Amino acid sequence: MNNLTKIILQSALFLLPLFCFSQTHKKPNIIIILADDLGWGDVGFHGSPIKTPNIDRLSGEGVILNRYYTAPICSPTRAGLLTGRYPNRHGIRETTIPPWSDFGLDTSEVLLPQMLAQAGYKHRAILGKWHLGHNTLQYHPMRRGFTHFYGHLNGAIDYFTHKREGEVDWHNDYEPSKDQGYTTNLLSDEAVKCIRSYSKDAAPFFMYVAFNAPHGPLQAPDEDLKENGFDPSKPRFSGNEGGDEGDEGGNKGHGNTPKQTYAAMVTNMDKGIGRILQTLKDLKIEDNTLVLFHSDNGAAGNGAVASHGELRGYKFDEWEGGVRSPAIIRWPAAGIKGGKQIEQVMGYVDVFPTFKEITAVKSPAKKPFDGMSMWPVLSGKKKSIDRSFYLGHGAIIHGDWKLIKDMNIRKMQMKEGDMLLNIPPDHSETKNLREENPDMYKKLKNEVAPYDAIKAPKEILSKGPKKGFVAPKDWQITKEK
Repeated sequence: MNNLTKIILQSALFLLPLFCFSQTHKKPNIIIILADDLGWGDVGFHGSPIKTPNIDRLSGEGVILNRYYTAPICSPTRAGLLTGRYPNRHGIRETTIPPWSDFGLDTSEVLLPQMLAQAGYKHRAILGKWHLGHNTLQYHPMRRGFTHFYGHLNGAIDYFTHKREGEVDWHNDYEPSKDQGYTTNLLSDEAVKCIRSYSKDAAPFFMYVAFNAPHGPLQAPDEDLKENGFDPSKPRFSGNEGGDEGDEGGNKGHGNTPKQTYAAMVTNMDKGIGRILQTLKDLKIEDNTLVLFHSDNGAAGNGAVASHGELRGYKFDEWEGGVRSPAIIRWPAAGIKGGKQIEQVMGYVDVFPTFKEITAVKSPAKKPFDGMSMWPVLSGKKKSIDRSFYLGHGAIIHGDWKLIKDMNIRKMQMKEGDMLLNIPPDHSETKNLREENPDMYKKLKNEVAPYDAIKAPKEILSKGPKKGFVAPKDWQITKEK
């Protein structure tokens, strides 16, 4: 055997495992776990005192996405996540869809589960909070590509009564559900049930587990309150601090303080995530299950209960604390494991195009994506991708540079004027580098302008009073259009 033959043979033997992997590798099960209003500083792997051992374990087993961005509020993030397009294109940017609104996510948009159906994903479940339209059946999640819906149509429901605006908002597919219990526990139970059922099928499955925790109203089971220092001999806090709407069960689920209650809500959600991960392990399907975890936006309030860590700002802000989410991805079969950390700028609008590439769906997108596939970076084929990421209201990220325009600053009643920031190292966004870097400042101003100019055909109309609104019985949708 000559040297050339040896080299060819050695090369073939080296490449054989990779060839076999590519030929035999099945499409992964996909689970997106979305927390609601979870702050950057509310997870253990970011130094939080709140107990999150399962999320922390996931961060150690998977890859931390250290610069993962969302919209600064709920419905916009959910719209962008499911379409791969910036939510201002859908008229969903500044606020959420309120109970009395007839608005819904544009039905001409192709959603993530509809694309996954093309890829052979037979089971496509949404468990938890929908919040993308509830007035007519055209907006129902099971008309948008999901094969199973278990959870609630509105936001800010009571965790124990499941009520919003006086009516129970809890559903199993199209029908009202009378299931009793704490919502986070019910969603975790359903996730485990679905995984056990779907794993029996040869086809891969998709689950979007959209927890409503730890969004207000602030309520937690006593078991989790006690783990966070609850003293039953002391009074429970009164009122609806940090709760928005909901909380229709009096002070049920309140701890001694709002902060303690919030921590207990995160602890409970973490337990549910642990049960999901353990079920994958017990069924021996965790290796080829892609798990993506992140929050829909930053911490709510002013720091009284939740934490933005070292970041500046909160929910509703385009500061890092409002739009930068704790995020993790794990898929051992594809090598996405091992406690690594990625600094690539990416976020919610990248999920759809990334999953489209992973699942090898070749048909062109019906509408152009704003996001892009991050698979080249996640797979290690590329170290980074040079790109810009629009945050809304005159805010944009490009690599380590970030612009927040004066229109945004005024919204937050500040007087700095346009700010050009360098992240890192300035994660707290304190130093304006606009004067020292005029070229970058001009570049980002030019880049953000066309995004700010987008006008959707229809916008959410949510301001003003409820005007005598009465919720439908059991929040059941009956109208077609």
